[in-house]
Amino acid sequence: MKELIYNRHLLPVAERFASKPAVFDGPYVATYSEHAERVLRLADGLRGELGVERGDRFAVMALNGHHYLELFHAGFLGAGVINPLNLRLAPKELAFILGDSETKVCFVDAPFAPLIDRVRKEAGIEKVVLVGEGDAPHDLTHEDVIAAGKAVVPDEPEEEDAVVLMYTGGTTGLPKGVLLDQRAEMLNMYHVAVRWGLDETFVYLHQTPMFHAASMGGTLGIPASGGVSTFVPMFEPKAVLDAIEQHQVTMTVMVPTMIGMLLSHPDFKPERLASLEVLTYGASPMPTPLLEQLLAMFPDMGIYQGYGMTESSAVLTSLGPEEHRKGGELLRSAGRPLSGVVVSIQDAEGNVLPPGETGEVCARAGNFMREYWKRPKETKEAFHGGWYHTGDAGYVDEQGYLFLVDRVKDMIVTGGENVYSAEVESAISSHAAVEQVAVIGIPDERWGEAVHAVIVCKEGTTATEDEIREHVRDRIAGYKIPKSVEFRDEPLPLSGAMKVLKRDLRAPYWEGKERAVQ
Repeated sequence: MKELIYNRHLLPVAERFASKPAVFDGPYVATYSEHAERVLRLADGLRGELGVERGDRFAVMALNGHHYLELFHAGFLGAGVINPLNLRLAPKELAFILGDSETKVCFVDAPFAPLIDRVRKEAGIEKVVLVGEGDAPHDLTHEDVIAAGKAVVPDEPEEEDAVVLMYTGGTTGLPKGVLLDQRAEMLNMYHVAVRWGLDETFVYLHQTPMFHAASMGGTLGIPASGGVSTFVPMFEPKAVLDAIEQHQVTMTVMVPTMIGMLLSHPDFKPERLASLEVLTYGASPMPTPLLEQLLAMFPDMGIYQGYGMTESSAVLTSLGPEEHRKGGELLRSAGRPLSGVVVSIQDAEGNVLPPGETGEVCARAGNFMREYWKRPKETKEAFHGGWYHTGDAGYVDEQGYLFLVDRVKDMIVTGGENVYSAEVESAISSHAAVEQVAVIGIPDERWGEAVHAVIVCKEGTTATEDEIREHVRDRIAGYKIPKSVEFRDEPLPLSGAMKVLKRDLRAPYWEGKERAVQ
């Protein structure tokens, strides 16, 4: 007997809520019955019209929308392995991923069709399918594939069948494909459903990019619970505010950068988020002043933090609303492990460290990837000792709360002392003039590395290097205070998931030099 496949969740819900609206996407509206029919036709068309078999990969490079949701659901019903592509990939990265994954079919919308066309031959793409409207190079359209298919339920996949091949950001070397199966994704969906209490009353707004693991709870969990899915094509504060008001959105996920941009937008008013009952943040450190502002502004909102990674299908730990309202040190925590997840802190030799000691965050759970695609060595290294090694540095307190201090690769080693960039960023971000901040290590002949801060000030404000240093002096130890501060007028470079690209900030300083922590 099997249960951990998406067919057992989406299809019964679609039957139960057949006449209920499932999707609002601009002018497009679909009931659960209509959504399910389109998904089944798409799944059949993938095989009959495009030649995609169950284990084959098909890629998607598109903005958020109902077409993307349909492609995910078709793949999860057994039509193929979906390969969602980061929208900020450079042509060489894109060609590598498409070739490495052996993808022959790519769904793409008009904004990204020229990019796919540019790498198509090199990557070995045989068929390009246009999603939505637009004048762009393609072989056939998403609607053509649906029209060619029949609304028949495909044979059920097995729990061990691969369903997603999601490439990591490639912060070092070439991107790695994370291969996830039905069992891992369904266990993650269960974890999310239990912790967040998903049911048919939720109205979810997709604003994090749907190619990212942070969107998986909404992509799978909301439809499997009978909730409503709404979209903005890509994050833009005004569009988000409008969508929340129009559809009375009750739940969404944002990274801290997005929250800061939303709260500082000229069109923002707290009452415009009146319907929002649950806000989840994660993926990068949350500045304490921003979190405190959010908590004070919305005393009745259920605020969650989620911590995880692509390799764990998304989530490992969470910090819930009650813990957020307690305040104090807990606001710096990533919460406790979700049901079925075990977290330990280990040193470089694999020894489990006691509470309070900093080491690498390691975890065990059923929602981890099967492997890094075609990379057995990296897979073995990631799971050595029977634990997944996250690459994050942190510690666990006596009550089992996880505190993240940095990515191991972002840690700065200066004069033999470890400086965690997130801690310095938190101190700097409390300055009234600071809009964005990133702290990196740059070469220093005397200390090995020096702490360097890159700051973007809020519009209409200024700050000086001395002011920043003085501001943090009583907040962090002397050796953590930036040796140099760089002010920029333009926003910091962000990944497709809205995380600051520290590797891009470090690159000019380390050109031709070898950095100990890569």
